[in-house]
Amino acid sequence: MRAILLTLVYLMLILPQAALAQKKPATLSGKVVDENENPLARVSVTILGKRNGVSTSDSGTFTIQAPSDKAFALVFSFTGYKSVQRNFLLSENEAEYVVVRMERGTGMLDSVVVTDQRQRREAGLVLINPKNAINIPAPGGGIESLIKVFVGSNNELTSQYSVRGGNYDENLVYVNDFEIFRPYLVRSGQQEGLSFINPELARNVSFYNGGFQARYGDKMSSVLDIQYKKPKTFGGSAYIGLLEQGLHLEGASKNGKFTYLVGVRNRSNRNLLSSQETKGNYVPSSADLQAQLTYQINQRNSLELLGNISQTKFTLMPEYSQLTSSVFSPLFSANLGLDIFFEGREEDRYRTNMIGLAWIQQLNKKLRLKWMASRFENDEKESIDIMGAYLFGDRSFDKGKPEFGMITNPLGAGVYQNFARNKLNIALYNFSHKGSYDQGKHFIQWGQTVERQSITDKLNEWEYQDSAGYNIPYNPNMFELSKVLKAKADIDVLRLSGYIQDNIIFHDSSDFTLQAGVRYNYNDLNKEFLLSPRIGFSWKPGNWERDIIFRGAAGLYHQPPFYRELRRYDGTINKDLKAQKSWQIAGGMDYNFRSGNRPFRFTAEAYYKNMWDVVPYDIDNVRIRYFGENRAKAYATGLELRLFGELVKDAESWVSLGFMRTREDLDKDTYYDYTLDDNNNPTDSTLKEGGWFRRPSDRLVTFGMFLQDYLATNKNFKVYLNFLYGSNLPYNIPNSVKYRNALEIDPYIRIDIGFSALLLDSEKSNRRSHNPFRNFENIWATLEVFNLIDRDNTISYMLIKDFSNTVFAMPNRLTPRLLNLKLIARF
Repeated sequence: MRAILLTLVYLMLILPQAALAQKKPATLSGKVVDENENPLARVSVTILGKRNGVSTSDSGTFTIQAPSDKAFALVFSFTGYKSVQRNFLLSENEAEYVVVRMERGTGMLDSVVVTDQRQRREAGLVLINPKNAINIPAPGGGIESLIKVFVGSNNELTSQYSVRGGNYDENLVYVNDFEIFRPYLVRSGQQEGLSFINPELARNVSFYNGGFQARYGDKMSSVLDIQYKKPKTFGGSAYIGLLEQGLHLEGASKNGKFTYLVGVRNRSNRNLLSSQETKGNYVPSSADLQAQLTYQINQRNSLELLGNISQTKFTLMPEYSQLTSSVFSPLFSANLGLDIFFEGREEDRYRTNMIGLAWIQQLNKKLRLKWMASRFENDEKESIDIMGAYLFGDRSFDKGKPEFGMITNPLGAGVYQNFARNKLNIALYNFSHKGSYDQGKHFIQWGQTVERQSITDKLNEWEYQDSAGYNIPYNPNMFELSKVLKAKADIDVLRLSGYIQDNIIFHDSSDFTLQAGVRYNYNDLNKEFLLSPRIGFSWKPGNWERDIIFRGAAGLYHQPPFYRELRRYDGTINKDLKAQKSWQIAGGMDYNFRSGNRPFRFTAEAYYKNMWDVVPYDIDNVRIRYFGENRAKAYATGLELRLFGELVKDAESWVSLGFMRTREDLDKDTYYDYTLDDNNNPTDSTLKEGGWFRRPSDRLVTFGMFLQDYLATNKNFKVYLNFLYGSNLPYNIPNSVKYRNALEIDPYIRIDIGFSALLLDSEKSNRRSHNPFRNFENIWATLEVFNLIDRDNTISYMLIKDFSNTVFAMPNRLTPRLLNLKLIARF
């Protein structure tokens, strides 16, 4: 009996242990993505406390077995990203699926230079750290100032940029997959306000300067793809400067389902414009409010709301202007001057409103769907009534004479008046669907968009010119204005577009990837149906010791006309205008290496763009004026070289060098070439074709450099240098075929420098409980010197006739050397 009792006790103690040992484990699978929802390969996934684990596949997926009925944690780690820990308690034999999003850590540069294979494999792609948008010393600041380091610039007062021979209208801008637009009536950089993009809200910036995939829209030059943050905890920032002030707040609910991101900014360029050559009362102001709200309904469904309200006002009451320059004519004089005295005023207003709602479904580990609806509106008004009386001639620069600075030898005089009452309203309603399906080696993406554009335009402009007492154009029998534009337009356009593409990974020793897709586009204005096949590839030789990837892209890129392309010079609308079309090819290499124990990345890419059905245009400051006709063919070709790395340890820097040539040939552009006799009288004429001319964006050499440094003994004192160089640009002579774009704007050279000092960090602020700054992460003070070398860069020309009807070109200058102070606090 005693033996039986001992046996029963033994069984009671051992059976539960055996039962526990026989429990089946749980299975946890999922996908790891970055901030931009792109899969991350080779991420280490381990159970906390254990050494062994698994790694994610090329598509970012993983599967791991874990103990059941017992709490455990998974740790996700990847070079250049913040580690993520997720806690679980799963039942026996339970299968769970999760999506893990990893954020870039402080080792951003190592990640970009060494491990970010996506950036290295896509042609034309440059990933930009948005944190540098606050640090870069530039009058405009923002994301666009960072982009100009790579593509160049000729105007520090604007957020516009030109890519590979195109104008700004050829660029696509997205924020959280919603397409963004800007005001269209802006004539000069002085009138521009804030860029739509708030860098304090951005978490990821992808810039494609060509060769972009079919999933992006129908433009011919570039794509700027911005993704805003998804905050996890409360935080924010505030900054105040002489030019701009801003505040942003972010946070999440306790359960993490609801997040908010709000930013407000105010900007005034008054200090910049007060030093312009045209003196007067400048009253520029711009403000905006942006918000992004997200809500996680459940594990598979989430909502995102993005909204923006922006308003820019510009008022100018000019008084006088003094221009001095060399002459672009046979009558050369180094002391030529132009004095203008003004009456009147200009008032402009630009309002932008946008709201977008997105429903995101992660139906399973392979299928992701996104449904979007948005409304975007631009409401713009121009009111100009300015009269100017000018005197033109040689200016005295002899400081010993009383007439110093005055015009002593008049060559011309006159009066002109500019009048405008323009109104433009553009409303866009957009409904889109995007999806992706991950099948391992194949990552399929598709999308469909329906967009309704409503444009209401009222144009009323005229210009009066009087030279030496004679009205221009001179007509003794009647009074004529030199320019009159009166037009009205009400346009409604329905646009349909869509795409499908496959991203294929070939698992072999060569590590080859391929992206192939096709877009379609149709609009009911000109009823043109377009197909745009596009293909891209990358190849990394498997047996090479050096870390080199070769990449390329080719395809058709079409640009259906929008508002400005439709309007001719005389103000009429061409509703039959066809899309501008091009085929493009690009190829290059990406090389990672180390020097001085620091990571570097060198890229080289050559490209060629062949364009037809081109709509010619002229650029005056930032205003683009189209011919409104498909009457040209064009090409652009070039080479871009870039170096990323730590020229100084732990300080990210970039250097970019580009060579480019772009030309256009206008159809039916003819002129008569006259033969002159000994007395310079025409004796014979020959009809000639215009031929190939420089395009307005033709610039042979572009160089950009962004450097960061710090004191060797104290990293809390930093310096930022922004250097831009661009060789000469053409400028058009109106109504001339033979000399189209024959004037030259001098090279653009600009150096901006900023000095920053850390006033307070988190360690100092938390020393005492009663310290009012104890919750601040850091506070920085910055001194910026704009245009360090005080160069007089030219943006455009004013054409003036003297008494003998000879035309002279007087330059309109940009900003001189200026100082800016800024205080930035993060919490």
